[in-house]
Amino acid sequence: MNSRRDFVKQLSSAVFIGTALPPLAGWATPSESPSGQQIDVPGEDGMVLRSLRFYDLETPVEYFNTWLTPVPHFFVRNHMHEPSELGAEDWRLMIGGEVEKSVTLTLAELSKLEIHSVVNTLECAGNGRSLHRPQVPGVQWGKGAVSTARFSGPRLRDVLQRAGVKSTGKHVMFRGLDEVPGKVPPFIRSIPIEKALDSDTLVATHMNGAALTKHHGFPARALVPGWIGAASCKWLTEIKILPSEFVGNFMSPGYRWPNQPVKPGNAVKPEDTHPVTALSVKSVIAGPLENSSVKAGRVSVHGAAWAGEADIVKVDISTDGGANWSSAKLGHEQAHYAWRMWSYDWKAKGGDYTILSRATDSQGRTQPAAAEWNPSGYLYNAFDQVKIHVG
Repeated sequence: MNSRRDFVKQLSSAVFIGTALPPLAGWATPSESPSGQQIDVPGEDGMVLRSLRFYDLETPVEYFNTWLTPVPHFFVRNHMHEPSELGAEDWRLMIGGEVEKSVTLTLAELSKLEIHSVVNTLECAGNGRSLHRPQVPGVQWGKGAVSTARFSGPRLRDVLQRAGVKSTGKHVMFRGLDEVPGKVPPFIRSIPIEKALDSDTLVATHMNGAALTKHHGFPARALVPGWIGAASCKWLTEIKILPSEFVGNFMSPGYRWPNQPVKPGNAVKPEDTHPVTALSVKSVIAGPLENSSVKAGRVSVHGAAWAGEADIVKVDISTDGGANWSSAKLGHEQAHYAWRMWSYDWKAKGGDYTILSRATDSQGRTQPAAAEWNPSGYLYNAFDQVKIHVG
């Protein structure tokens, strides 16, 4: 971890500026967008474009080859337009609601608090949505709306202590500086006070040792480890302590899970759902790539596996479509909320193959053969598979 002096210097020298790209189309639906194009956006290299409404950029699975994802390869999920311009000196964080006293912090004041680091795998709840059958509306993510980084900043509980949380405070609301188009409801979410006070929940200002970039929430974002990415609000500007869960579009009907299993294609009433929180157990094959051809002999099958608040304990690989399974080797790098890299050496003979991967976590959950369908397409986690040809 950098020294506190370096930490503050990085923050103060960072400048938030508008993108040099031409403005994106305002409200194109995913079907109207050239989804799936691999593009380069300043600060994000070789990413897959998933929506033109705002910046929704997916990480190609071949980039799942390092424990920490380089920032230029880290996926981007925006619900609104990014703030057009903001300087570190102008930014303020307001804390209010069910507190003893309202507090407003500058970035310099925030940086004086003790810095904590958490390696976290951040995944959009809709990752894999395009793989659900029947398909559901929304950004048609493939497998790459997930990445891992070391996030650093003061603990959220230390920030809240500056204001003094009352016993009536049960939820913590986050509001960012997203620029909201028209009459669209603002992106506001809340988390239970217990998760907010967890020692690993942060007001993050750094990512992989450098100040956050604009695409990832500069100058500060919430970091709620092990939970869906929507909980980790970017461009954070207001924290409000509430007596109950925030009532708003992105808490209900958005980001909710059916209380009971749903027949594929059926609708669910909001009152029959609950908020999506922690991630599911999941693995993804990073190589060989889908529809690739490889030479017979030793083939390295490799990828990543994660489980939110649980730890990955095993990854199994099948090279015959699920008839037989073998254990993969887990990478040595690990952290509580982070994915594990894995690899399996396969002696491949000529032919066409379907390779499958499945992960098991410390809670005893095993990645299922079929994902549980839901109307919003959240938490897809069926066995991953790739079809390849061995020559």
